Amino acid sequence: MKNRKIGGACGSDFRASLQATFEFLNEMEEKALNEKDFDAANLPQRLFLPGLDLGAMPNHINRSGLFAPIAKGARTFHRQATIISRSDCEIRYTGEQLDEADAEIIMVLIFFARSFHLGEYVPLQRAQVLRTLERGDGVVQYEWLHRRLNAMSEATLFVEAKNRDGSSRYKIGKSAVFRILKEFTYDPDTDTYSYVLDPRWVQLFGNREFSRLDWTKKMMISRGQDMAKTLQRLIATSSDKVQRYALDYLKAKMCYGGRMRDFRAALSRATGELYKLDIIANAQIEMNTRKEEQLVMWLPEMSET
Repeated sequence: MKNRKIGGACGSDFRASLQATFEFLNEMEEKALNEKDFDAANLPQRLFLPGLDLGAMPNHINRSGLFAPIAKGARTFHRQATIISRSDCEIRYTGEQLDEADAEIIMVLIFFARSFHLGEYVPLQRAQVLRTLERGDGVVQYEWLHRRLNAMSEATLFVEAKNRDGSSRYKIGKSAVFRILKEFTYDPDTDTYSYVLDPRWVQLFGNREFSRLDWTKKMMISRGQDMAKTLQRLIATSSDKVQRYALDYLKAKMCYGGRMRDFRAALSRATGELYKLDIIANAQIEMNTRKEEQLVMWLPEMSET
């Protein structure tokens, strides 16, 4: 019997039925992801991670432009802005543009919350935060810390991690708001903060998708070299000893609005700082196979970034 093509009214009905089935399955998948997101937002859990130390951050965050080496002054306010990230992750953000100092604060809060359930209050003396950040403990620094905690408690994220086929692995912030810092209070009598991290940070850290860097070396990076701190976080997301990043990507990730030639010079200073601290072994800007400029960095054979 010859094969016959499905056509005419029957063929149209079959295609319509197939389309309806796909739409139904997509709706069910979306509903399941939303329910999982809502449940995770309301279930306190511990962040059990091997080797979790000061300086840990999810890879999706470190690869994105959420924290950037911005200049001092007025900060851009984003509203549901799509933040540059890798193709396997979509991040939308509402809040002030965050900088490298904000990233360091979050790393400190994650570290001190490791013995608690995320979703529950963690007590922490504010002087201990500043000491860990290697900052002074004067009034100006206390006021700065309080402002930054306020800003991050107002900032919200939507994160969708994707599989290789483009389907969703998980969604965070879809059915329940995800705040970078869920809550915090200050008790002046004990000079202590009590803060809450959203339990869904556990999901962001899941499947060993997090970076560890050398905090001591991070604190040794010279003042005014925040671009070097951004690069240190970025190279920590990969174990590759040779790493390549397109300059267009780096420029967007770092929220650099100046000329490309000035950006190249700034990158040279930043990589020089990393070389000085033995975080990288070498770096240069070269053309890739598509005739596009890229930064190539070689990591030392035996070191943490």
